[in-house]
Amino acid sequence: MNHKRIFKITAIAGFALLMQSCFVAKTYDRPEVKEAEGTYRTDQLPQDSLTMADVTWEELFTDTYLRNYIRQGLENNLDIRIAIQQINAAEAYMKQGKAGYFPSLSVGADATHQFLSKNSQFGAVFDGGEMTQYQLTGNLSWEADIWGKIRSNRRAFLASYLQTVEAHKAVKTELIAAIASTYYQLLALDEQKKITEETIANRKSSLETTSALKEAGTVTEVAVKQTEAQLHTAEAILVDINANIKLVENTLSILLGEAPQQIERSTLDSQKIDTELRIGVPAQLLQNRPDVMAAEYGLVNAFELTNVARSNFYPSLTLSATGGLQSIEFDKWFDSGSLFATITGGLLQPIFNKRQIRTQYEVSKAQQESALLQFRQTLLNAGKEVSDALYTYQAETEKIDIREKEFNAYKLATEYSEELLNNGMANYLEVLTAKEQALNSELNFIDAKFQQLNAVISLYKALGGGWK
Repeated sequence: MNHKRIFKITAIAGFALLMQSCFVAKTYDRPEVKEAEGTYRTDQLPQDSLTMADVTWEELFTDTYLRNYIRQGLENNLDIRIAIQQINAAEAYMKQGKAGYFPSLSVGADATHQFLSKNSQFGAVFDGGEMTQYQLTGNLSWEADIWGKIRSNRRAFLASYLQTVEAHKAVKTELIAAIASTYYQLLALDEQKKITEETIANRKSSLETTSALKEAGTVTEVAVKQTEAQLHTAEAILVDINANIKLVENTLSILLGEAPQQIERSTLDSQKIDTELRIGVPAQLLQNRPDVMAAEYGLVNAFELTNVARSNFYPSLTLSATGGLQSIEFDKWFDSGSLFATITGGLLQPIFNKRQIRTQYEVSKAQQESALLQFRQTLLNAGKEVSDALYTYQAETEKIDIREKEFNAYKLATEYSEELLNNGMANYLEVLTAKEQALNSELNFIDAKFQQLNAVISLYKALGGGWK
C-alpha cells in the first residue's frame, strides 16, 4: 500500500515536470527604441562605428599625476566602495534565485511533556495523567515550477545583480571624469594665479612710476589713486584665486578618498589630448553607457517580476515529506520502531484572495511600463549629453582662438597707450583701461583652455568611456 502511494506521488511530480513546457512566463525581448537612432545633434555626422569610448582612460590622459590620481580614486573612493557592497548584496540575492529549484529541508528535535485530563481520550489510557514524548523530525518540501515562477524570479535577481554591476561602472565613469575635470581646474587656477601675481608686480611698478610722474607734474593725484585702485583690484582677484585653489584641492582629495590636502600637479600648458574625437553611432550607447545598460536591466527585472505576478493566478503543485523518530520513552527514542514518515502532494488554486494577486499583477505591469519609460528617458539624456559636449567643444575651440586674438590686441593697446602717455599724447585713463581689459582677457583665455579640456572629458563620459 505504501509503495502504491509513493508511486502515485512520484507520478504527480513527473507530470508536473512535463507541464513545465506549457509555462506561461514570457521571454524578454529588447523593445524597439526610436531614441537609439538620430539622437546626436551635430553637423559632423558619424561615418563609422569608431568611438572614443573604446579608448581606455590611461590612453586618453597623458599626465602622470592625473593617471596616478585616477588609480588612487578607483581604489579608495567611497562611492566606488559603496557600489561594490551593493554588488555583493545583489550577488547574494542572485544566488538565492538560483537555489529556487532546490527543495527546502529543515531538521528539529523536541521533547514535550503533557499533563492530561483523566477524563480525556488519552488520559484514560496513560496512568498518572501525564505523558512525555521525544521527537526528532525532518521536513522536506518542493514546489514544481510549472508556470515558470521560480525561473522568472531567478532571472529577476540576475537582472538586479547586473544592474548593480552597471551602476558600479557608471560610478567609475563619473569618478574618472570628476577627477580629470577637477585636476584641470586646478591647473587653470594655477595659471591664473601666475598671471595675477605678475600683474600685481607690474602694477606696483606702475604705481611707483605714476608717483614719480606726479612729482614731475606730468600726471595728477587722480592717476596715482587710479593706479593704486587697480593694484588692489588685482590683489583681490589673487585672494579669490588662492581660496578657490584650496577649495578645489579639498574637492579632489575627497574624490581620492583622502582628507583635504595639497595636491601635486603639472601645468596647464603641458596638457595634451591626442585621441581623435570620434563619437560612433547612437546605437552604441546601448552597450557603452553603463547608466543606459543599468536602466535596461531595471526593465528586465520589472518584466520578470511581472511574469512572477502572472504565475500567481495559476495553481501551484507542492510535494512535502516529513519523517523522523518519535517515542514516549527516552531509551527507545532511536529504535527502529520509533520511525515515522508522511508524504503529501498538494495542488493549490487561488480563488478569492482579497484581490491581492490581481493588485500585485497590476502594480507589476505599471512598474514595468515605468521601467520602460525610464530606459527610454535615460537613452534620450545620453544622446543629449553627447550633443551638448560636442557643441561645447566646438564653441570653446573657436573661443580659444578669439580669446587669444583679443588678449594680443589688448596687450598691444596697453603698450601703445603707455608709449603715447610718455610722449604726452594720451591721458592716463586710457592706460588704466587697457591694462584692466588685458588682465581680464588673459584670465578668460585661460578659462577657455580649461573649458575645452573639460568638454573633451564630458564627451568621453557621455559616450560611455572610462569603465572599460
